[in-house]
Amino acid sequence: MASTDRNAPLRLGTIAPNFQADTTTGPIDFHEFIGDNWVILFSHPEDYTPVCTTELGEMARLEPEFKKRGVKLIGLSANTLGSHEGWINDIKDVTGSQVQFPIIADKERKVAYLYDMLDYQDTTNVDEKGIAFTIRSVFVIDPKKTIRTILAYPASTGRNSAEILRIVDSLQTGDKHKVTTPINWVPGDDVIVHPSIKGEEATRLFPNLKAVKPYLRFTPLPKDA
Repeated sequence: MASTDRNAPLRLGTIAPNFQADTTTGPIDFHEFIGDNWVILFSHPEDYTPVCTTELGEMARLEPEFKKRGVKLIGLSANTLGSHEGWINDIKDVTGSQVQFPIIADKERKVAYLYDMLDYQDTTNVDEKGIAFTIRSVFVIDPKKTIRTILAYPASTGRNSAEILRIVDSLQTGDKHKVTTPINWVPGDDVIVHPSIKGEEATRLFPNLKAVKPYLRFTPLPKDA
């Protein structure tokens, strides 16, 4: 059962609310599940839906890439464990990928409400009781249990898995090197020196720094970064 205590709205920089829930790999306490890892929590409107099936298959295929980055995946869908287990078989049939990460059973939308994953845009996206389904939310959470990214997609639009990986790469690179990343950045591209790093410290840390404007300074990262 999810905890419903939340003193503030979910924003970047807030602590991810804790909850307990049943999943396809067993019951979890979410904060214990996070441990010292990065986590991506992503939701789905319902089992056995076409867009969701393609998404879970692709995330399962990419799970080794996330693991290389110290990231754990956990999905959520507003159905029962039994429904999830049958759907996992369909996902493998359709995509060829075996889902091994947990999928939360959230039939009563308790975690969906806790994380504000509900769809208020499409009024037809409801169950037989008239309760709004979850939208396609993505939360990137760091080892301190801090929410670092929130993405929300309408039910009709599949996510971009490469962008989720890119966000993780950007966040981890920024944390490690005190940099930010420009538009369309991918690993290997030049980064931007953080504005808080001034003068001699900037040139010491980034000897190949190139100042385009006083507030915009590009630099390559070291080859072994």
